[in-house]
This record gives sequence, C-alpha cells and structure tokens, in this order.
Amino acid sequence: MSLRIPAVLILLAGVASSLPEPVDLVVVTKIREEGFRNSKAMETLAQLTDVLGPRLTGSPQMKKASEWTRSQLAAWGLENAHLERWGPFGRGWSFERVSVHMTSPVSGPLLALPKAWTPGTTGPVRGRVMKIKLSADSDLEKNKGKLAGRILFLSLSRTLRESSRPLFSRYSDDDLKELEQFPIPSRPERGLDADLPHERTRFQRKLAEFLVAEKVLATVEISSRDGGLVQVSGGGFREKAGSDGVPALVMAAEHYNRIYRLLEAKTDVEIELDVRTTFYEGETDSENTVAEIPGTDASGEIVMLGAHLDSWHAGTGATDNAAGVAVVMEAVRILKALEVRPRRTIRIALWSGEEQGLLGSRAYVREHFAAPPAEEKASASKARRGTAPLVFKPDYEKLSAYFNVDNGTGKIRGVYTQDNVAAGAIFEAWLEPFADLGATTVTNRSTGGTDHRTFDAVGLPAFQFIQDDVDYATRTHHTSMDVYDRIQREDLVQASVILASFVYHAAMRDGRFPRKPLPRESPSPSPSPGDAVSPEPSPSPSR
Repeated sequence: MSLRIPAVLILLAGVASSLPEPVDLVVVTKIREEGFRNSKAMETLAQLTDVLGPRLTGSPQMKKASEWTRSQLAAWGLENAHLERWGPFGRGWSFERVSVHMTSPVSGPLLALPKAWTPGTTGPVRGRVMKIKLSADSDLEKNKGKLAGRILFLSLSRTLRESSRPLFSRYSDDDLKELEQFPIPSRPERGLDADLPHERTRFQRKLAEFLVAEKVLATVEISSRDGGLVQVSGGGFREKAGSDGVPALVMAAEHYNRIYRLLEAKTDVEIELDVRTTFYEGETDSENTVAEIPGTDASGEIVMLGAHLDSWHAGTGATDNAAGVAVVMEAVRILKALEVRPRRTIRIALWSGEEQGLLGSRAYVREHFAAPPAEEKASASKARRGTAPLVFKPDYEKLSAYFNVDNGTGKIRGVYTQDNVAAGAIFEAWLEPFADLGATTVTNRSTGGTDHRTFDAVGLPAFQFIQDDVDYATRTHHTSMDVYDRIQREDLVQASVILASFVYHAAMRDGRFPRKPLPRESPSPSPSPGDAVSPEPSPSPSR
C-alpha cells in the first residue's frame, strides 16, 4: 500500500529544513564574558599536571585524578557527580625512579624512560650492551644461551636530519580552505589479517619468557623523536599471565645513536641501570568521572561533552589530555556559573583507558547506548573485524549529541561533521559568533583516534573539533615534554568558551540533533588491539 504525502506537508518540511539555526547571542555574550574574565582552566590544568602528575589508567595518580575531578565538579554545583566503574582493565602500574648511566668506555648520564607495565630492576645493575634483532621465533632460537647479563639494544640507529616542518604551527587560511574540501573515500581494503594483533601478543609473551630465562638485564629501544625527546607508551602486560619479562626502556635518539656507533666500532659499552616500578594487582577495574547539569522540559534527553583523563607517563599528560579535560570542565563551570537552565540534561564524562584503545568510553557506550549481543561470541571472525550487529539500550534514543576535546593545547578553528552533512549548517550558525576568535571552519570530513569514535561507531552524533596543532605532533605527543609549560592559556580559554556555547545550544534546540544512517554492519570504533601490549592511538589528524 502506498502512502501519498500531501504537497503542503512536503512544502512545510522544506521550509522548516531551510530555517536558520537559532543562536542566543545574549547567552553567547555572557559565556564569553565569564570565560574570558573568570577562567579557571589553567588552575584545573595545574592541578592535573603539576600536582597529580601523569595519569596512567590503574595507577594511584589516575585514581586521585578521578576523585579530584569528581569532587571539583560537585564543588562547582554539578549534580550526580560520581565515578562510574568499568572493567576489567587489568593491573595498574607506575614508576618511581629511573637512572641510566654509561660507565664504560667513559662515564656519563643517559636519558631513558621505562615502558609501561614492564618490571624494574632490583636495585642498580650493570651489564655490557649488545645490539641484537629479536623479532621472530627464529631470532630467539639463534641467540639462546648467549645473552646472560647483557643489556640488549633492539633498535637500529637512526640518522637525524633537519626537518622542514616547523616545531610550532597553526592552521593558515589556505590550510582551513583545503580542509573544507571533502576527499571521496577510496574503496576499503579487503582481506586484512585480523589475527595480526593476536600473533603479536603471542610473540611478546614468548619473548618475555625468553628474556627472563636467558637472564637478560634489560632491553632498550630508540625514541621515535629526536631533540632529546623520549616518546614512550606501553610495552608490558596488563594481565598477569606468566612472566612480566625484563625492564624495557626507550632512550633519547641522540644518546642511543652514540652507543650504537661505539658498538659498531667494536668498542665495549657498559651501562648501569636503576629502575623502580610498581604493579597494582588488587583492583583491576577502572572508572570514568561523570556529572550533570539537569535539564528542564526535555531533561530525559542528554547532551554530552567529554575528554580523556588518562595519560602516558613520560611527562605529566598536559597536552594529552589535561588540556582537553580542563576545557570541558571549564565549559560546564561557565554554564553553571551563569545559572543556565538547559532544556536537555548536560552530562560531562572524563574517560579512563583511552590510551589503551578508547576503553573507558567504549565501556560507557556499551553500558548506556549500544552493544554487540552476547551470542556474537559464536562468530569469532565478525568479533575480530568489529562488525557485530548491535543491541540498542533504552538511552540510545535519548542522546542528542556528544562533543569531544583531545588534540592538544591548540585553539579551536572549527569542527568536523564526521560525514554528517546535516550538522554543517547548524555548526556554521553556532560558530559565527566566534569568527573573531579564529573559529570559522566546518568540514564534512571525519577524524579519529579518540573517544568520539565510540559514539559515532554506533550511529550517535559525536564530534571532535579542528584544533591548531601548535607543537603537539612535533614535541609533546606521548613525550617527556608533555608538561604544563607547553600549554597556551589563550587557546584553552578560547576553546572553553566555544565548547560551552556549542553544548548550550545543543541542549536548547527544538529538535534532537540530526543523525547519520547506521552502517549496514556497525563498525568497531578502532581495530581490536592486542590485549597484552598497549597499542599506540592515532595522533592528531594529519593535514
């Protein structure tokens, strides 16, 4: 049976869709005034970085940070401030000390940091350095019985060349114009080996057992950055299952190269190590921080904003991602200070486990919005590919939109629609009052690598902002330079004001935010990482 829609209704629908998106400029003015004059963003940032330090999920610092953010949001007047548990995540880990010195052929300090979830030494240990390749089962068999008491250099040396890329950069007008152009996606690749992460995990377990059995003192790899930066993330095992291996470190490229040259010249090198690390076995769950500004007539619907609270351990997690946390906390502080009465409930979430594969936000989405069915366990191939069908939870229809901040200290220059073309006109209207702050660009491109992907992957409107790179990709991302001093105060203030306005207007819209069609098979937000070896998340979107 066909249904004929009256022409007048079609005409009215067309008129409605072409109406301009309303923007409350009076509220925007108030948001700007509060954000510019009374910002607390840098105070929040200092607490998270200088006071609490790095926040590796499962560590004591992360637990303190979760409790502090909950307490601070409650102190600002947000309601239902609580820690929402998820898990299991696995063991916690922290390191308290690392000292690395060359003792022969000359003495001198070396700059290196341990990989997360690797053990420490039992006090200072000394050993001769040996360069070696250990990347396959055959390498282990070939070197059996030859490595006792050695410190193994596993990487090749790397030639350090001058880069034409500036250390500090912002989007130019031409960059932003180019970003507005939508590249048609290429056809997806087929036949990718879904078992590669499992094979990697199997070999890493075998390597750990081998190194312990061979009485190796430690392994060292070269930092992927130069200029004295040590970029380091995970390398051990969150789950206790067999040996934890030996201490694994990453060394500054310039120091690593020096020792490698000495070895190439057949000069014996001896290093002394003292690494102190701690595993936390008792509690394997983690938690997200959640709080709300209650809505009024549409309080059953939700607008969310969030950022990941966890970090790696080389610096103090300033640009990745205390900056994002400070911005989203400041946005709700502004709205609460103005005593706005949003129609929809505004909910802030600060995620844990992002650096290990968006784990905290994925757990939250599974619990509240959508999850694969239990019977999907019978389809291992679909589970590995992340194409399991979804079971929708009652709150799925209640979420209007989610806004995420996680690309360093840079100011907001615009927003990605994540292929949601219907969002474009809305965002253009919301950005217009901030053109004088440099935020003008709306692109239909998608971006990934952070927590909005977990919402987007199940068909929920979820967005990440276009941010100036500053020195995120060149100096701070997962490095020893990810510290308070690399934060640009004016950028955080600008971003907080824009985010507060976006969240407010999303909460006040007459209609729910437009959604994209669900894909035929709902994809996972990211490839399933090997559970034992912590994966490297994607850095900020490339230009």
